[in-house]
Amino acid sequence: MNDPLNAFCAHSTARLKGAPAGPLAGFTFAAKDLFDIEGHVTGAGNPDWLRLHAPAARTAPVVQRLVDAGADMVGKTHTDELSRGIFGENAHYGTPTNPNAPGRVSGGSSSGSAAAVAGGLVDFALGTDTGGSVRIPASFCGIFGIRPTHGRLPLEGMVAQAPSFDTIGWFARDAHLLGRIGEILLGADLKSAKRPRHVIVAIDAFAIAEPATADALLPAAERIAALAGTGEKRALSQQVPLGDWFAHQRAIQGREAWATFGDWIDAHNPRFAFEISDNFLRGMQVDDATLAAAREFQRTRRMELMEVLKPDVIVCLPTAPFSAAPVGQRRSAMWARRTAISTLTTIAGTLGAPQLNLPLAHVDGLPVGLSILARPGADEMLLAFAREVADRMTEDR
Repeated sequence: MNDPLNAFCAHSTARLKGAPAGPLAGFTFAAKDLFDIEGHVTGAGNPDWLRLHAPAARTAPVVQRLVDAGADMVGKTHTDELSRGIFGENAHYGTPTNPNAPGRVSGGSSSGSAAAVAGGLVDFALGTDTGGSVRIPASFCGIFGIRPTHGRLPLEGMVAQAPSFDTIGWFARDAHLLGRIGEILLGADLKSAKRPRHVIVAIDAFAIAEPATADALLPAAERIAALAGTGEKRALSQQVPLGDWFAHQRAIQGREAWATFGDWIDAHNPRFAFEISDNFLRGMQVDDATLAAAREFQRTRRMELMEVLKPDVIVCLPTAPFSAAPVGQRRSAMWARRTAISTLTTIAGTLGAPQLNLPLAHVDGLPVGLSILARPGADEMLLAFAREVADRMTEDR
């Protein structure tokens, strides 16, 4: 395959031919190198993981579902190591090129999938999202991407990280194709989806974004509110600041990731980049009392927000607090950026809610995404409304 973007894994020859007829016949897609393909080793972004694991016995159900619908799976794409990064800079395999922001990161951990879609190498791609790994690359690369409701799609045949937050998401350049994929994966009919009638513009989330990003996205949020019917600007989290949400998700996610990978790390002492090692060390140190408090915090926030997120309500918020960072920034500089990103992405993670990135704005020529978020189970509403928003924005140009 011609891969000028370093989006695909050179160590994998996994390919699957789609069924000769089906709703996705003629489309091509890529799968993040966390998904099993029968007869091929899943590399998970780390050469030691690749070396120490056997070929998969069967193909991940979510991949098979797309192939059965007619789409051709043409390759495996790069990921941050064990899905534990957010910028897409893999110390072992390099950084996929961001076609819509040259010299900038593509975002992670679904870095190769986002780059391949943005660069037109495939029509759509699968990623995973635990703490933002579909949403952030979608924003940085200027494409559509969705993190579905937690638990909507089966995670079998996928290298998991943190079960309380792991989801399977997907990318596309077009909102209509994003929806078609959703119909296949979710078994949904978007024609019968509910329509949002009220929009909350989350001012506490906008306050986390850099001023230029907030200024670029607020007009789009206001247009979406007008399109839906009514809107209001208010803090989404009335009881506690969003920074507290991040601290508690980090505790649960870190501890669960250590539970997932800790024995393997102890046994093999694998090679990790600095940020990946730091993530695992922090997770290993989360004690039982901190974990219990974090789970209670999550339970309380879900009860609080379900009173706000009525079936016809969506929330608008910046997907990321800024546009894509330059490739190769100092590790210490990236730390503060990582915290700001995670403070925004933790909202959907804590709630188990679906969130969809709309590529609606630019800052200094670089893409910045606006997200729509809804109550758990409202994936179809977001996918259908994304089509309406995209069509309206096209008409307005």
